[in-house]
Amino acid sequence: MRPSLMNMAIWALLVLVLANNVEVAKAVSCSPAQLSPCASAITSSRPPTQVCCTKIKEQKPCLCQYMKNPYLKKFVNTPNAWKVATTCGTPFPKC
Repeated sequence: MRPSLMNMAIWALLVLVLANNVEVAKAVSCSPAQLSPCASAITSSRPPTQVCCTKIKEQKPCLCQYMKNPYLKKFVNTPNAWKVATTCGTPFPKC
């Protein structure tokens, strides 16, 4: 009985490790370049595209980081950028 209990413990450990690796793979890579599909909507009065909205939703965990960056803040922290994010259903977080 001991070997099968040991096998079950090893399998359980393996499942936990693999499950944690899946979560790490899903982590967002903060890259402001990912928001480039939103450039035309932010700089004009055009509505955001579906691709833009998808990218804003993906990058939502990074928005505070972008707003705190002095180089990115002037692009991200604008009324049009906020309007685009709200239109996409992803309002900017309060940072």
